Amino acid sequence: MSSASGVTVEMRSNLIEPNRVSPEPRASNQGQQYSKDSELRPASSGLGCCGYLLVALAVLLTLLTLPLSMLVFIKIIKEYERAVIFRLGRIVSGRAKGPGLFLIVPCVDQIRIVDLRTLMFDVPPQAILTRDSVTVSVDAVVYYKVVNPILSVTAVSDVDSSTKYLAQTTLRNVLGSRTLSEILSERDAMSQSISSILDEATDPWGVKVERVEVKDVRLPQQLQRSMAAEAEANRDAKAKVIAADGEMKASRSLKEAADIMSESPAALQLRYLQTLTTISAEKNSTVIFPLPIEILSHFNAGRTKVG
Repeated sequence: MSSASGVTVEMRSNLIEPNRVSPEPRASNQGQQYSKDSELRPASSGLGCCGYLLVALAVLLTLLTLPLSMLVFIKIIKEYERAVIFRLGRIVSGRAKGPGLFLIVPCVDQIRIVDLRTLMFDVPPQAILTRDSVTVSVDAVVYYKVVNPILSVTAVSDVDSSTKYLAQTTLRNVLGSRTLSEILSERDAMSQSISSILDEATDPWGVKVERVEVKDVRLPQQLQRSMAAEAEANRDAKAKVIAADGEMKASRSLKEAADIMSESPAALQLRYLQTLTTISAEKNSTVIFPLPIEILSHFNAGRTKVG
C-alpha cells in the first residue's frame, strides 16, 4: 500500500510538472570530483520501512483532506528559481525542481528555494599593507551566481556569507603582494586575478564568480601630500629644463642673426626701421626721435681716431 501511494505521487508530479528541464550544470575543475563523490541518491532508495510508512501516512492524510490540502502540496516557483526538496532529510530525485508547478508530500518534505540570478555585494574597505610597506584602503564589488542549487545548499551552510568573507580575505591577500604603483596602475589585472581565485575556491559550493571590480583605492593624507609635492617638483624641474633649452636655442638664433646683419649695414638699417614701425603702431605716450645710424657710425669712427 505504501509503495503504491509513493508511485502515485511521483506519477502525478511528473504529469503536472510542465517544463521539465535538464539537470543543473555541475561545478567544474576542482569541484567536479567533489560533486561526483557527493552525488545524492533519490529519497526512495534509503527511506527504510519507517520512512515508507511515514510517507504513506502523509499521502493518506493529504488525500483525506482534499481539496484543502492542495494549498499545501502544490508549489509554484519562478523561472529564475529552483527548489531543493528534502524528504525525511534526503534529496528527492537527486536534482532541483522547477521552474513551474510541482507536488510535494506534506509533513515529510522540506523545501529550500535557491535564486539562480546574478547577485552582487560590496566588499567593505579593507586596510591593506602593500609589499612596499604602504597602508591603503581598498574596496571592491563582486558579481556571482549559483550554478548548482544542490551543492549551494548541501556543501556550505550559508553560501552568500561564505562567498562574501572569502572575497574579503582574497582581496587582502592579492593586494598585499603588490606594490602601490602596481595597485594604482594594474587594476584590471588584479580584478581578473581575484576573480579567478574566487571562482576556483567557490567551485565546490556550486557558485560561479562572474566579475570582480576594484572600486576605489584610498591613500593616507600624508602620503597624498607627499605624492603631490613630488609631482609638483617634477613638473617644476621639467619646466626649468624646457625654459633653459629655449633660451639656448634663442641665443643661437640671435647670434646667427647678428652675424648676418654685421655683413650687411643695410640689413641693420631695415631692422631699425622695422622696430620703429612696431613701436609707433602701438597706442602709447612714448615719443620717438629717429636718429640715423650713420651719425652713430661717425661718432664711433671719431673715437677710433682719437684713441
